Amino acid sequence: MKTLIPVAVVLVLCSSSVTAHASTPAQHSKKAHTTSSMHPKLTLDSALVIAKAQVPNGTVKSHELEREHGKLIYSFDFVVAGKTGIDEVNVDAMTGAIVATEHEGPKAEHSEQMKEKREAKATSTGH
Repeated sequence: MKTLIPVAVVLVLCSSSVTAHASTPAQHSKKAHTTSSMHPKLTLDSALVIAKAQVPNGTVKSHELEREHGKLIYSFDFVVAGKTGIDEVNVDAMTGAIVATEHEGPKAEHSEQMKEKREAKATSTGH
């Protein structure tokens, strides 16, 4: 009788786990489409609250939704009174986790703007 109880427990656990992970073909294809698309799970407003917690005295200068290093992120540039350059905060658009925080001085900020302009030009011309 002792061997029947563990077997019964295993059968119950296995059947509940199979049920919990079962999906219809329509659900499966929808899930595959959702993870491969560029739609954030986190709203811009939610990401902004998370980013502002990192730079509480900052004012948002700009923001964008972009793919960086394989992750979909919200990137926020903050200006802080009395401080040169910007504080950049990147928030994972799927999880809300802070991906990176960085202070960019005026030179680094200018270099990044020039790089973005070159990338935009290359994209628009098809290169």
